[in-house]
Amino acid sequence: MGYRTIGKQLGEKATVGVIIRKWKKSKMTVNHPLSGAPCKISQRGASMIMRKVRDQSRTTWQDLVNDLKRAGTTVSKKTISNTLRRHGLKSCSSRKVPLLKPAHVQARLKCANDHLNDPEEEWEKVMWSDETKIAFGLNSTRRVWRKKKDEYNPKNTIPTVKHGGGNILWGCSSAKGTERLHHIEGRMDGAMYREILANNLLPSVRALKMGRGWVFQHDNDPKHIARATKEWLRKKHLKVLEWPSQSPDLNPIENLWRELKVHVA
Repeated sequence: MGYRTIGKQLGEKATVGVIIRKWKKSKMTVNHPLSGAPCKISQRGASMIMRKVRDQSRTTWQDLVNDLKRAGTTVSKKTISNTLRRHGLKSCSSRKVPLLKPAHVQARLKCANDHLNDPEEEWEKVMWSDETKIAFGLNSTRRVWRKKKDEYNPKNTIPTVKHGGGNILWGCSSAKGTERLHHIEGRMDGAMYREILANNLLPSVRALKMGRGWVFQHDNDPKHIARATKEWLRKKHLKVLEWPSQSPDLNPIENLWRELKVHVA
């Protein structure tokens, strides 16, 4: 069995490769003594901070400095950073993900199974839509210690909910391209949402030449699934894609929002 296969099974491809090459060269797997200044953190100290960030990934630099100081070792933040990096860990911003309840998880799984074998041509018929909040200035972020593969581990993420204020935009796009972007002024209710669809969605469909059989996607915001909105969609003979709640990450328009926010940040 090759080291790539072993590494893939263990989730540590690089580490397995290093160990195997070390064994082939010296018939040993332990690290050879390194030249230069000795490490400022003992193996025991390194194990202590590794255990701390593994159990509490949101631990701060200062927490680790203080923990080592209480254990009798005084080091800088840079020394701690270098030690953690040698073990494959670095300080990263927490990923923001939807706050999911068990019912949301089941609905997302059902959606995935229902569309598992859909051909690409079916997705090209979808007109994706969404609202997003644009916040100018600094957004609230939180840093965690993690390995690259662990970015979406729940303990390394920040659960989010819809909007909550700021500048709200409505937009739509499809495989044929992007279309209208509408700035929502004031508090949006069901009547305003239907007006946005009339003035922006339908012209966008015509502009992109979606043709017959196109499908409209929007999420389960109360304004979207209100009886009056459903009736409006029915009268316009629009086919609506069934969508699981709390699933903005499944909507490809999120990639466009990310690009937009990077440019206005």
